[in-house]
Amino acid sequence: MTREYGFRDAGLRSPLLRGLNVVGALAAKVGLEPALDPDAIERAAIRAAGSDDFGSDSYREPLERYVESVEREADLSTFGRLVTRQMLTTQLTKRIELREWTKAHPEAAKQEIRRPWIILGLPRTGTSILSILLGLDPMVRPLLQWEAGAIVPPPTLATANEDPRIALATKRFEQLHAMNPPFKAMHPTGAMLAEECVPLLMLDLRTLGLETQAFVPSYGRWLQGCDMTPAYVQHKMALQALQTGQPTESWVLKTPNHLWCLETLLEFYPDARLIWTHRDPGPVTASVASLNTALQRTFCREQDVHAIGADWLGKLRHAVAKGMEFDARTQAGWCVHVAYQDLMRDPLATMRGIYAHFGEQTNRLHERRIEAWLAEKPQTAHGRHAYDPRDFGWTYDGLAEIWKDYRERFGIEREAR
Repeated sequence: MTREYGFRDAGLRSPLLRGLNVVGALAAKVGLEPALDPDAIERAAIRAAGSDDFGSDSYREPLERYVESVEREADLSTFGRLVTRQMLTTQLTKRIELREWTKAHPEAAKQEIRRPWIILGLPRTGTSILSILLGLDPMVRPLLQWEAGAIVPPPTLATANEDPRIALATKRFEQLHAMNPPFKAMHPTGAMLAEECVPLLMLDLRTLGLETQAFVPSYGRWLQGCDMTPAYVQHKMALQALQTGQPTESWVLKTPNHLWCLETLLEFYPDARLIWTHRDPGPVTASVASLNTALQRTFCREQDVHAIGADWLGKLRHAVAKGMEFDARTQAGWCVHVAYQDLMRDPLATMRGIYAHFGEQTNRLHERRIEAWLAEKPQTAHGRHAYDPRDFGWTYDGLAEIWKDYRERFGIEREAR
């Protein structure tokens, strides 16, 4: 029997960490708690990297805005504050390291990122399985979870399969699953699985990924209107570095963050092959709200689940609205639209249709690899994510009305519930 996990199953399982939060809460009452200071975080990154060359100061505004939002809105626990401080320090350290490596290897800047596959769909619309299946093409390279978190030095063809950073990434995932067991059923994780673009955009601290860690609506509103160019500078620099070690004809990339800055995305990757996945947005919204409530539950003291749900509904609506605006003013065929039901019903036929949209054909080896992967990878291998819109003050009929414009625009069928 497949076990079901909901966001209420999430939270710290470690008695030691729960004890830390209790002590930290008492210390906070007298003004003693782990500091989240942008200057201190910046200095810590410089010490860790052994350099102060960030390339530019573009990271500074998002750093300040995120910290301010965390302090005012997130209600982080002691553990959450420690994790957040370390996360921000680590991302800025990686930024410096990438900058220093690129300066030492000027040939990296000459790498061309040609015709990447970029998946634009909302979370829970089949983007993960699609990125995995595209990555099975022998001419294509997916961005792997372990390497996205450890860009430099880039793994080479000789070292990629035995790089010790793979084992370190696996250990971190095991620790995450031990702290928050439901997450494994809610989102595919693994060192060798395809990754989103989040870790690359994180190098400039301009990414939807930061909002999965804490309830930070004011940072989210700023992110939706900010210039994403500096984030894509880091994104492309990271891909170029990784490509020096392991050449490829094309990459597989994905994040819904791309939907609301398509013009900027295409400035950096003008020949990108874009794929927009579509699924009934009712269950998508409920699932995303549940997933992010579970993620934030690990790091915060209290939660207003209705506020978290409303926040993520707003983010999803913004992404789709920007995508539809772009679609309305752009030449037909700028992307291929993929229905979730079609992808789940016949992945191979869907893949053939995607390639045909761009005037190409799947090769037989790619198809055989897809068949082999599907035969051994059931969707509920680690349990099933259970979610209910009523937990967030919604009904599926109400969500259907909210999303009516999107469903009608692309002919998206409602799923039976």
